[in-house]
Amino acid sequence: MTSKRSILVTGATGQQGGAVARALLSRGHRVKALTRKPDSEAARQLASAGADIVAGDLADAASVVRAAKDVDTMFLMGNSYEVGLQEETRQGIIAADAAKAAGVGHLIYSSVADADKKTGIPHFESKYLVEKHVAGLGIPYTISAPVAFMENVAAPWSIGALSQGTYAFAMPPKRVLQLVSLADIGGFVAALAERRDQVFGKRFDFAGDELSGEAQAKILSEAIGRPIGYQEIPIAVARQQSEDAALMFEWFDRVGYDADIAALRKEFPEVGWHNFADWARAFDWSTLQTASATGR
Repeated sequence: MTSKRSILVTGATGQQGGAVARALLSRGHRVKALTRKPDSEAARQLASAGADIVAGDLADAASVVRAAKDVDTMFLMGNSYEVGLQEETRQGIIAADAAKAAGVGHLIYSSVADADKKTGIPHFESKYLVEKHVAGLGIPYTISAPVAFMENVAAPWSIGALSQGTYAFAMPPKRVLQLVSLADIGGFVAALAERRDQVFGKRFDFAGDELSGEAQAKILSEAIGRPIGYQEIPIAVARQQSEDAALMFEWFDRVGYDADIAALRKEFPEVGWHNFADWARAFDWSTLQTASATGR
């Protein structure tokens, strides 16, 4: 293993940041977990796993500088769903500037695959604005750009239908989509932190598998132990919920992610990549019983 790193993880009590923090801890690195909710259950779990919990806010440059003063690496991510598109970009720029002010030796920014391709998807564009700022700061950086999460299958907006035997998604049943597990996002960021100067100035789109909604439903049926059918959500229905999401689904169908999965597995074997079937078999599907009982 490479030398032990000291890494500040932002968004550490969320899905992606939590996966990054856990992967780093499991590989023996020192993790400082930045969170606005240091008393939350997620923060307590990270602390028990060995992370140092630090109160801070990406919108507060001073708190980020304080947290980053004694680390050699920083993982930065934003959440447009929580704070809005413009605020995500603003906070990302503030936090990136704070990383430079603190003298962080390697800034890893989490964007999204193909955000640099003029997709026209608002929450891709908001991240790309931060990417461009990071690239212009004059500090060592790497862009980590995952595709769609496998865990979205069991997200709050999906779990209710899934508990009733339906996997519903706003794409044609045979259209292939690239996916990645949260565990692999954590493993990939850990690999970037360990490789350090080998990945400075580089941007990595990455995925763990690619398959259609129909194929996902078949795998889910086997993993869950009962029939799961695929249902295409009309794009007009998706648009009623979110214009941003509708534009993304249209782009998925029209263009789609194009990460080189075979090359990634060869170049980054230490990630321990999961395909969708691996992920589905390992997932705790007791959440379906909870969803069904609560009528969610």
